Amino acid sequence: MASLSPKIITICTLFTVLSIASSAVTDEEERRPFKKVYAFGDSFTDTGNTKNGNGPSGFGHVSNSPYGKTFFNHSTNRYCDGRLVIDFVAESLSLPYLTPYLHHKGNDTFGVNFAVAGSTAINHEFFVRNNLSLDFTPQSIQTQILWFNRYLESQACHGCKDFNETLFWFGEIGVNDYAYTLGSSVSGDTIRKLAISSVSGALQAVLDKGAKYLVVQGLPPTGCLTLAMYLASPDDRDEIGCVKSANNQSYIHNFVLQGKLDDLRKLYPQSVILYADYWNAYRTIIKNPNKYGFAEVFKACCGSQDPPYNFSVFKTCGTPNATVCSSPSHYINWDGVHLTEAMYKVVSNMFLQGNFSQPPFNILLEKKERQG
Repeated sequence: MASLSPKIITICTLFTVLSIASSAVTDEEERRPFKKVYAFGDSFTDTGNTKNGNGPSGFGHVSNSPYGKTFFNHSTNRYCDGRLVIDFVAESLSLPYLTPYLHHKGNDTFGVNFAVAGSTAINHEFFVRNNLSLDFTPQSIQTQILWFNRYLESQACHGCKDFNETLFWFGEIGVNDYAYTLGSSVSGDTIRKLAISSVSGALQAVLDKGAKYLVVQGLPPTGCLTLAMYLASPDDRDEIGCVKSANNQSYIHNFVLQGKLDDLRKLYPQSVILYADYWNAYRTIIKNPNKYGFAEVFKACCGSQDPPYNFSVFKTCGTPNATVCSSPSHYINWDGVHLTEAMYKVVSNMFLQGNFSQPPFNILLEKKERQG
């Protein structure tokens, strides 16, 4: 019996390898609970929209080192040393990291990220009318919904039946609204009312288009961010050492937001609307940081070297005079306003696998699996 030539054996081996690889890809696709993710929010969720001609003029330093150093080894225009919550969400769903809308250029098979740094919940014109425009960014959650609509139009997607295979992730948004009005005559009650109305409108806009699976993050305890600690009086502290007034503001905001989500659940009973409890997840970590691997609770990893928080608004991370800590994974705060990859990873696990989402994320996945 004649033996097969080495060339034929090589070709057969190649076809076998390709067949196995193709089968593995197919199996991975079948395991994915969602085919796409659409994300919205501010700098806590932005994966690169801030780097564009229409973006916030005050955020150029995010393109500099040491942003991105921990995971990507270079800046990706994420406000972090590495990955964000939305990146860990994508990983957990076996999806690639989301492409920012303003740079997607057709690379959008698995979804798009519309979040942009500096974004507000309330329309930008409100801040202009009240002389509160700091020229950080003209974008709001309404802008992001406009981008989303334009994107769908560009895809010739009118019915968008694939929303049954799509997760909508709304990262926290509203922190900037309160920050931009700090020290002004505009009350926190006014900001809360307008911001939550705007977010509710954005959620309703995607629900009306057929969105079936939504995750909505609440605000974190903003009084625990380095910037808040830096600005507030030392007398303004709560039981965990954070700024009491700022945390109270975030708590009330989240309480009202959850009420709005309950209303939307009644209006759209066929959709699963999940609340990701940023407030309690963050506070749980603050109360027992060592359990989660953190040694520095309030000090920024990347900053000015100024005591006590390694932070100054005049020498922020990414500027020539700023320095970076040697172990970002031991810090909660990255640059004084945003968090480290390590913190985002812990928080995302609490959302996706823990008890800090209502209903739990696995309930959303189970319903998705039942409905196919």
